[in-house]
Amino acid sequence: MRKSIDPGYNTPWRKSATAMYKKPVDGRIYGTFEVEMDPVMDYIEKQKKKGIRITITQIAVAAVGRALTLDIPDTNAYIARGNIYRRDNVGIFTTINKGGKNEMTGIVIRDIEHKSIFDITREMDERVEKAREKGQDEGAAKKKNVLAALPWPFRNWLFRFARWWYITLGKEMKSMNLTYDAFGSAMVTNIGTHDLQFGFPALTPISNIPLVIAIGKIEERPVVRNGEIVIRNILPAVATLDHRIFDGAQGGILATAVRGYLLDPACLEIPAAEKLKK
Repeated sequence: MRKSIDPGYNTPWRKSATAMYKKPVDGRIYGTFEVEMDPVMDYIEKQKKKGIRITITQIAVAAVGRALTLDIPDTNAYIARGNIYRRDNVGIFTTINKGGKNEMTGIVIRDIEHKSIFDITREMDERVEKAREKGQDEGAAKKKNVLAALPWPFRNWLFRFARWWYITLGKEMKSMNLTYDAFGSAMVTNIGTHDLQFGFPALTPISNIPLVIAIGKIEERPVVRNGEIVIRNILPAVATLDHRIFDGAQGGILATAVRGYLLDPACLEIPAAEKLKK
């Protein structure tokens, strides 16, 4: 159910931007940042010795979810009919490769603000295994086969109608599993698994999310620390943002926050909601 319009979210700039920009034709902005990943890799190895398997993607999902909760909560929002609505919770959509197939699907980890990195890891492992072993899609992804089965002109018409109804009018389309929160708050995709360093991801036209982050391949690089050249493992990341919700300042806060959480991955063991209570 949609919440009432929150005046704190509907700033003059945002109200103007919803009129100036279409989604996502000309309202995209991009940003890149790099993170020193040695603390994360040490943390993953430490947990591995305890019998706990954690991946780079899972830590990235937890870090982005934490940033949306604690640092830029006003971007945890979506647009409908020229107004910005805040979401009830933080959800991160992440892409996965179906086992043995050249086909992608995705899952949404919801209520991420109430979950530790261990909760996120367990949930992702279970749902990724289900998607890979049983070939089952979730949520709106289930309907892609319906769309693909239609002949070309009908497929195009159905997609345009769905986009008009769901994105332009801001109405749910439950027959297509398109609820207001179908794709979560943001998307994290690991293109490093495809041996890529950088990629500029698209804001999917049928989703109503303002942020997509692509993390690339970790490589050793020389960096200067305390006046000396040392070797560090560096993770490149690229963010595509919807300028109707994000501006440069918020993009900078996002990069700084995510970088900080990845430099101290142990902080992800405490759910973000617990920090808000203090």
